[in-house]
Amino acid sequence: MFLLKSIPKVDKFVQHKAFSAMSAKLITKISKDIIQKLRDDILEEKATSVDENLLIEEVLKKYKEITSPSLQKVINATGVIVHTNLGRSLISPESFDRVKDIVTSYNNLEYDLEKGQRGERYSHISNTLCQLLDCEDVLIVNNNASAVFLVLNTFAKNKEVVVSRGELVEIGGSFRVPDVMASSGAILKEIGTTNKTHLKDYENACNENSAILMKVHKSNYSIEGFSSEVSHEEIVNVATKNNLIDYYDMGSGHMIDLPYNLNQTEPSVKEIMKVNPSLVSFSGDKLLGSVQAGIIVGKKKYIDKLKKNQLLRMLRVDKLTLAILEDNIISLLLDKKENIPTLNMLFTPITTLKSRASEVENKIQNICTCNIIETQTVIGGGTTPNKKIPTIALSIEFKNYKPSKIEKLFREKKVIGRIENDKFLLDFRSIQDSEIESITKIISEICNG
Repeated sequence: MFLLKSIPKVDKFVQHKAFSAMSAKLITKISKDIIQKLRDDILEEKATSVDENLLIEEVLKKYKEITSPSLQKVINATGVIVHTNLGRSLISPESFDRVKDIVTSYNNLEYDLEKGQRGERYSHISNTLCQLLDCEDVLIVNNNASAVFLVLNTFAKNKEVVVSRGELVEIGGSFRVPDVMASSGAILKEIGTTNKTHLKDYENACNENSAILMKVHKSNYSIEGFSSEVSHEEIVNVATKNNLIDYYDMGSGHMIDLPYNLNQTEPSVKEIMKVNPSLVSFSGDKLLGSVQAGIIVGKKKYIDKLKKNQLLRMLRVDKLTLAILEDNIISLLLDKKENIPTLNMLFTPITTLKSRASEVENKIQNICTCNIIETQTVIGGGTTPNKKIPTIALSIEFKNYKPSKIEKLFREKKVIGRIENDKFLLDFRSIQDSEIESITKIISEICNG
């Protein structure tokens, strides 16, 4: 009973000078919770003393936890360029600076400056993308999953969508093509087998209830060996003959020729547009290297119908997304891929990566065991499945420390590396040139600690 009486009163406790520069409302709420917990612990005989200074420390710690941003900057040393867990594609500081003045001011998001009346938000980027891809029209939604859903709901509600069994994809977060179809109201019609689908399968599947012939990018996996699939050009031809819509969910569509022969398995959006498809959709934040968005391109008559779907208002993107995406598309139109970090990392030569790794090695080799190794990595984000690209990494070893322990030490410093062949690696394929000094400093701090 004595301990209960010694618990400070909340109204007096929150007046302590330690809380003077903080939100009184939040401090009061936290204090009530902590003091109530102390009271409960005393009654349950879990606490045997009351220390006001410890209570103050606990409140300040909780206050800091709540008010500090949970989303924080990290250094991606995994080598995975489009790392979904680490925010996928980077936005260059120069690109962000170019759009800063627009998004921090009133702007003509839905205003036609020439006509002096309401305009359309999608028009800002459609001209640029149509020039780049030679397509009729463009629509931007918040991600490619939204694009898939919108297309299916608009054109195939209560109708059949023909898809190869080998393309019934499930990607991260349990996003499954069959489930998305069911949610959109479309009826899935599977054709072919897991490993082989032929042109005749599409032809035989067409009937009076068919709406779309759909091709899906095989994210995160590939089918090899005794296998075959039908090209989108052939699907376009079958759809045209049967007065149906052809739709290609490209997933990680890209606009330029990729290095390391990756184009052999990952066709560019430009190549697909040459066959005059009805609709194609792809992500903005994967191989395109821009912001999270679902980009739908194709024939204007179909894009116009998509714009009339009431769901679009729930799926549309804001001014920041459109501004950055437009800036990145302009860079691609002008052949300035160096303005886009994802592409810049992908095209960085091995010699440059080795030079950066050597710079770090020379500064830390006297304080820890390190070795430069040539290895391989993946692009990530469900792109180019099962295809690896060359990279350079620095293995870090501390005496009596397992790789998992070293990984944790670096993670605590917000450096995310990877373990390969029982060694902790810092992969320079995804480390920015501007981060070299920080990496060196962090290694020194860990060693000295």
